[in-house]
Amino acid sequence: MTSADTVTARPPASGRGARLLSFLAQPAARLPLAAFTALVAGGLLRFASEDSAVMLWSVMLLVTGLPVAVQTIRGLLRGEFAADVVAMLAILTAIALRQPVAGLVIVLMQTGGELLDDYAEGRASDAVRALEEAAPRIAHRQHESGADDIAVNAIIVGDLLLVRPGEMIPCDGLVTRGASHLDVARLTGEPSPERVQEGSIVRSGAVNQESALLIRATAVSDESLYAQIVRLVRTAQSEKSPIQRVADRYALWFTPVTLAACAIAYLVSHDPTRVLAVLVVATPCPLLLATPVAIIGGVNRAARRQIIVRTGAALEQIGQVDAAVFDKTGTLTIGYPQVAEVIPVAPFDADSALALAAAVEHFSGHLLARSTVNAAIAKQLEIPSAHSAIETAGRGVSATVGTRQVAIGSLSFVAAQQPTAVAGLSRVHEQTTGLRACMAVDGVAAAVITYADLARDGLPAFFAELRALGVSRILLLSGDHEANVAEIARRFGITEARGDLLPAGKVEVVKELLAQGHRVLMTGDGTNDAPALSAATVGIALAAHGGGISAEAADIVLLADDVTRVTEAIRIGRHATHIAKQSIAWGLGLSALAMVVAAFGYIPPTVGALLQELIDVAVIVNALRASSAPGSS
Repeated sequence: MTSADTVTARPPASGRGARLLSFLAQPAARLPLAAFTALVAGGLLRFASEDSAVMLWSVMLLVTGLPVAVQTIRGLLRGEFAADVVAMLAILTAIALRQPVAGLVIVLMQTGGELLDDYAEGRASDAVRALEEAAPRIAHRQHESGADDIAVNAIIVGDLLLVRPGEMIPCDGLVTRGASHLDVARLTGEPSPERVQEGSIVRSGAVNQESALLIRATAVSDESLYAQIVRLVRTAQSEKSPIQRVADRYALWFTPVTLAACAIAYLVSHDPTRVLAVLVVATPCPLLLATPVAIIGGVNRAARRQIIVRTGAALEQIGQVDAAVFDKTGTLTIGYPQVAEVIPVAPFDADSALALAAAVEHFSGHLLARSTVNAAIAKQLEIPSAHSAIETAGRGVSATVGTRQVAIGSLSFVAAQQPTAVAGLSRVHEQTTGLRACMAVDGVAAAVITYADLARDGLPAFFAELRALGVSRILLLSGDHEANVAEIARRFGITEARGDLLPAGKVEVVKELLAQGHRVLMTGDGTNDAPALSAATVGIALAAHGGGISAEAADIVLLADDVTRVTEAIRIGRHATHIAKQSIAWGLGLSALAMVVAAFGYIPPTVGALLQELIDVAVIVNALRASSAPGSS
């Protein structure tokens, strides 16, 4: 059995030759390459001198076999009982009985299985470190004569700090002067900027978008929310219990059976060579090879569907999940506000109002402005040209379209620009909730545009399929307001939903489910989801909205912006695990049959090693089926 616990999809190198060279250059390739070279070289040398060939084989068996034995013994001392115990005993017995060829074949098989895992294992992501590096290093401490730059770890509670546009809030605090919008997506996952002004509480990690703010520090940087997120991810990863791989579970009973057969063979024959023969044919090649080959096949199958599986353990585990936790924003919803409705005021109609709004919003970089323009483009409206635009940051923009004066933004902004339009807009404004923009044209009310983070298509069918796959509990978690979360949950028949959650709150929900005995699948897309992704049995991140820390924390990453592929990942995982178990069962059955024959002395060790290799080939051929779609040949 391989000692590696993870299987990761590595980006393809440029060309097969480059991939092969990279493969052979891995440290894990040294022992199998040395064993293979020794077998070939000794075979050629045997034609000239049999003694020299045996000497070469014996030396190389010591060189390559002892590290394998030491590695296995260390694992046993740590309490790790795995499938490679029998392989270790076979290698040591081959050394003791001076049967180098049989021993080298076992080394080749044993280390080759580890190399298969290492070949699929990619470089670890640096996203956690990148998150730490993205944190501000410098803060601006304000005093009467100006502002001094200080290290963020020098901030003390009560400091007055200046935060300029484009800078990250360095610590949790309270706004004492200024007004602006903050990008809080890293913290809550919500796409809409948060309006703050004097008296507003601000959190570290939010990015100031528009105007300078003065904040009073209420926590030092190490105790602020951004630092807590990093610590939560690291803690969750370190606390996550390693799973027992499929092969190791089979080894728990197969290894004692093998040792019993060896004991019986020796008691009956008093021939230690029979013991070696039994160990060689019983060396659990199917355990060593079936799982990594099947898992790699599943990983490749998933990658073709833009599902990147970072750990082989996750592919085994995802087919067993019975509880699923979903983030709301960006996971079940699109992840940014879109135009939900254009409510025109006569004599305007919805399309003409939207076209005028898009003409003016072209001059704004605000998130809602972009959504307005995109909505007009999606409807293939003819957008007129505008000029003389004036934007008031965070409030609205006005411009001239043809000969018309158009203002769009908050009701107070439009009232200041075109006060005669207020009465007509107020009636519509009072009938709507949530994000909205008011528009007036030449002093006349034109429209109120509402925005919403719309739900993704196909979710009802997705949740029905998830339940059909045996997921009995589905929960919706979000940092959004409780009422918004409840409405989304009700729409899709989700009975368990919680809102107003910070990252630590999501982790607590996941831990509650784990404590109840559930195998938990967590799906999210934002920085705020990373701790819960790490804590879950299997974490799935949608990388389309940025990846980064959420992709680092997750076991599986969906490159396609399509949450419904979660069910496809479950099916692929189940298929790969089924193929691995099937290969193991057939392989161990053949090995057990060969073990009985070897115990009676009819199979010498070297022949047994070659016979085991034939069983290996059959196991590998069957395990390769995991790369095909479930149900295909």
